Amino acid sequence: MATMADVARKAGVSISTVSHVINGTRFVADATRDRVLQAIRQTGYSHNTLARSLATASTNSIGIAISAISNFYFANIVTQIETNLREAGYTLLLTETHEDPDLELEVVQALHQRRVDGLLLAPTTDQDNRALSYLQDLDVPTVLVDRFSPDDFDQVGTENIEATAHLVEHISGHGHKAIGMISGVPGVRTTEERLQGYYQGLERSGIPADPELVAIGYSNAEGAERAVRDLLTRKNSPTALVVGNNHMTIGTFRALRSLGVEVPRDLAVVCYDDFEWADLFHPRLTTMAQPIPGIANECVRLLLTRIRDQNKPTRRICLPPEFMLRESCGCTSN
Repeated sequence: MATMADVARKAGVSISTVSHVINGTRFVADATRDRVLQAIRQTGYSHNTLARSLATASTNSIGIAISAISNFYFANIVTQIETNLREAGYTLLLTETHEDPDLELEVVQALHQRRVDGLLLAPTTDQDNRALSYLQDLDVPTVLVDRFSPDDFDQVGTENIEATAHLVEHISGHGHKAIGMISGVPGVRTTEERLQGYYQGLERSGIPADPELVAIGYSNAEGAERAVRDLLTRKNSPTALVVGNNHMTIGTFRALRSLGVEVPRDLAVVCYDDFEWADLFHPRLTTMAQPIPGIANECVRLLLTRIRDQNKPTRRICLPPEFMLRESCGCTSN
């Protein structure tokens, strides 16, 4: 069986450096860490040793790396996750990624250094998947939240493609042919899936896709406000809008109000993501509501199961959202 000394010799570093990489107890330069992780993989050392360490050194704490401060949807999920974990006897340590891949890696490493028993992560757009590779190399029990990735991890999210297609088909059924889309951060899995659903809905409705009707709102209110203003000044402006998340819905209505556009008389609007005051808007918002309690429950269940047994097959759970029919699309629910 490989030892820490074997890893150190393979990587050309000291045994203490290997220990710091494995246990996350001190900063190690990226190039050195990469050599150690490669040596760990080649010798087969980490899988046995780290699993044994985690099993015998529980801190009853769970880390979560997510953009909860800037995203209402994630904030609601974190609240539910914290409640579930507290009831299970765990403390939740929250870190904010701000959708920054460099910061994501930093906070994931920081949580690991604090010896959390497991980690929940909403992955950013890091093309090199550095945080995911770090977690995988060190066998940290992990569940991905909202954004699906390769099948090496347990993951829980909401169905996006068919749900967004349904929003498009719903408003096309009211006679709209120029249907615009306010999309989120480019490269994020949920953004790409909702865009795919948008185009799929257009195709099913027999409406040619027009790139001029898509604007990037960057998943926040300010970006959506700029995107809506841009769309409505284009030559072929939309008569209906699909908005990619609840934060962008705020910016969308802010822009429409300042432009004197009345919903749904002048422009029909449907949104992905519901929020508790969606039915207090005027008009009330037609949305796709994500099953936040279900997502939180499944995340906690999968993670606690993974902590107990690292060898179980990974699972991918995709929950259906609920269509909330209100007035912003141009019709009234019964």
